[in-house]
Parts: sequence; C-alpha cells; structure tokens
Amino acid sequence: MLAVHPQHDVPSHSAHQVSERHVVAADAVEIDSTRLLKGHREVLIRHGNECYRLRHTRNDKLILTK
Repeated sequence: MLAVHPQHDVPSHSAHQVSERHVVAADAVEIDSTRLLKGHREVLIRHGNECYRLRHTRNDKLILTK
C-alpha cells in the first residue's frame, strides 16, 4: 500500500492512526510526490495488467485515474 499524506499524519507505532482525513496503516511508506513525478505533470503507473495515470493539477492536487 502506498500512502501519500501530510507530514502531521505520519503513522505512529500503533496498528492504525485515525485522523480527520484518513486512516494510515502502520507499515505505510511515505514518498514525496516530487519523487514520483520527477518534474512532470503526470506519470503512468503500471499495476499488474492495469495502467493508472497520476496527474498533478493546476490547483496543486493529485488525481489518480484508471
């Protein structure tokens, strides 16, 4: 599971952490979006036989579509 989340939502040592926005598994890995996008506005992500598109919008949001 890949979780991208604000710094204040970093998982604690408990099994799960509940915040107002999401639940994050204790073994979740945080990766900065700039490492995924590498200067591009969108990247394609292969997951098994499926291809997903991760886009960085003009409003500074990330959108993942199949």
